[in-house]
Amino acid sequence: MLYAFLAGLRHVSDFDLGWQLATGRWVVQHHHVSSVDVFSYTAQGEPWIYPVGAGLIFYAAFLLGSYALISWIGALACAGTIALLIRRGTAVTAAIAVLAVPLIALRTTPRADMFTVVLFAAFLSLLWENCRTGRAALWLLPVLMLAWVNLHFGFAAGLGLLGAYVLTELLETVAGAERRRAALQRLRRAIGWFLCTALVTLANPWGWGIYRALLRQERANAQQQYWIMEWTSIPLNWAAISGTLSLRQTSGAIYVLLAVALVAGVVALFRFRLGAAVLLLGSIYPAVRYVRMGAVFACIVVVVGGYVLSEEAARAASWIKSPRLRLIGASAAVLLIVALAGVRSFDLATGRRYVRGTEETTFGAGLGWWFPQRAAEFVVRENLPAEMFNTYDEGGYLTWSLGPERRDYIDGRDTLFGMRRIQEHDKLLKATPDSDTWEQAARHYNINTVIFPLGRYDGVQQLKLKDWCESKLWQAVYLDEISAVFVRRRPETEDLIARFPVNCATAPLPSRPPGTNRAEAFNAWANAAAVLAALDRNSEALTAVANALAIFPDSSFLHWLRANVLFASGRLGESEEEYLTAVALEPSEATWGALAQTYQKRGRIPAALVAMKHAAEFSRRPEEALSNLGYGYLAAGQPQEALKAFDQAVRSAPRNIRAADGGIFDFMVAQGRAAAWEALGNMEKATSYQEEAAQIVPNAPQPWRRLAQLYERQGRVAEAAQAREHAAELTAKQGR
Repeated sequence: MLYAFLAGLRHVSDFDLGWQLATGRWVVQHHHVSSVDVFSYTAQGEPWIYPVGAGLIFYAAFLLGSYALISWIGALACAGTIALLIRRGTAVTAAIAVLAVPLIALRTTPRADMFTVVLFAAFLSLLWENCRTGRAALWLLPVLMLAWVNLHFGFAAGLGLLGAYVLTELLETVAGAERRRAALQRLRRAIGWFLCTALVTLANPWGWGIYRALLRQERANAQQQYWIMEWTSIPLNWAAISGTLSLRQTSGAIYVLLAVALVAGVVALFRFRLGAAVLLLGSIYPAVRYVRMGAVFACIVVVVGGYVLSEEAARAASWIKSPRLRLIGASAAVLLIVALAGVRSFDLATGRRYVRGTEETTFGAGLGWWFPQRAAEFVVRENLPAEMFNTYDEGGYLTWSLGPERRDYIDGRDTLFGMRRIQEHDKLLKATPDSDTWEQAARHYNINTVIFPLGRYDGVQQLKLKDWCESKLWQAVYLDEISAVFVRRRPETEDLIARFPVNCATAPLPSRPPGTNRAEAFNAWANAAAVLAALDRNSEALTAVANALAIFPDSSFLHWLRANVLFASGRLGESEEEYLTAVALEPSEATWGALAQTYQKRGRIPAALVAMKHAAEFSRRPEEALSNLGYGYLAAGQPQEALKAFDQAVRSAPRNIRAADGGIFDFMVAQGRAAAWEALGNMEKATSYQEEAAQIVPNAPQPWRRLAQLYERQGRVAEAAQAREHAAELTAKQGR
């Protein structure tokens, strides 16, 4: 529990907490629960239903103790979840709980979802206790559900647990007369409380409407799988598994618990504990399919797996006749688990756990480092013009810190904004600031201010910062190592631009001297290094990297960043060494992918292909990495291998990927297959795939020109002329 408390004690960093805080404030100020959006100017007035209880709790906590108290709530939620899971368990249960802490801590960061993890653990603990003893306090279930349905949509998981309990008891009825009689007796006792629990879900501001909102949320999950990482699946291959298993690295916790669940499930089947086996083995699929399900999966493994393996441990101990040997064995097991928890607790308290990986938070209480707090204060202080463009990640925080006076462009409520607006947001981030894309958006929404996050993760990589700094239509008026603010050049902003001229080529970064706290100083230098590199201030970036690594030398990201800067400076040998260091510290899609790029640029194609394979193995979106691998094989003159890579990419892609990315993936695969079949001399298949590519992006001239070439090679002169004419028409339209 101490380990869990330390794992949960982190600076506030979640993207969604901001709009949930703003929800609590709005309800308190208006004495009303809204059913439409009130926070954005792009979805204003559109239907929006979301439980408000969590927002009210966080808002009250903020008023009482600011962000620090919210951090403490997260720590208590993590420790409390573990306490609920082990309250009726054994030493084996506690050992599994230690392994589960990283997954539970990941989902008990302060946000509404946190309450689902805690309440799921409470439901599971009560139901499993009743399954084993028949004497649990089931009257607590409707009480807990009354809170749950008003805190988070995850209350559906509670209803799912009730169904799983009924199934478990029904499976007991096939295990002999005595077990059947006991199971039916427990069911009769429980069914009334279960019905009451289900009815209590209607005690919310929208009544039955909460289920319509829940269904809308579920339908959006298919799109969320593409855009939001927590809805992606975990990689299941030996490279990803072996690369994350270590004493101190906790990203492999999911694989350890999957192994525990599989072993315990098989044992339960062997012992004819059918209900336990179904729970354990059935929970594996959602845990693998969705990163987000890791915490509730961990709860099941701790409680149910702990029960099953405790029985087996007792049987194994009975085979050892010597009390002394039993004591030695038990003591050794305890020492191993305590050592594991102790080492990981030390890494948490010293900050090593967070700076070594790609974490957006640090140990302690208060506001996280990545939020654009100073930029938001500048916007308010100088009364910058609305409407303001912001990114998806920072939208929640800006809704809270700048509202209710200012509304946001987008925030983490992806179900509200929908795929179209998320794609528009993504398109704007990729476009140059002086492009027609930005000009149209600025006119349509009257955007005069833009605020960008520049943190080293999920920040500066999202945009072309140097293009913004060199823009003729936009001017930087604020820049630090965390964020930047630009205003549109208009007569009403000229005075502001004159008072706050920012030259991106010379602005000091970090913008103020780093503090004495090691974690704060590290983050200041690390973020400054990322921004300086994006601005091509390479020598300054290398100095900032060195200052950060002097504080924490094992940051994979910083070695990767230094490798990028060295490569851009032409120091290719040194850059390769840094890429290899980054891979050794944290093998991932980003580090392997960067290594592949440097090999490609240096003409080391075989080594690049190997690195690209590894990148695909670690990818949460393997379809993209495998598509890139296919093109790598094409460049290496290996069309057969390219076709295999493209086939594998298609198999691993989400079913709705065309709706999510506008057909980009399908186009790249079709065009790649066309090139591969052309290289193999099969012009019929090459043409067929190129026709498919042209139909996927019918308004792009390049696929039609390529199609015309393939038609010509087959002697289909008329069709070639039509395709070339169509390409010319599209080119002319784009020119206009």
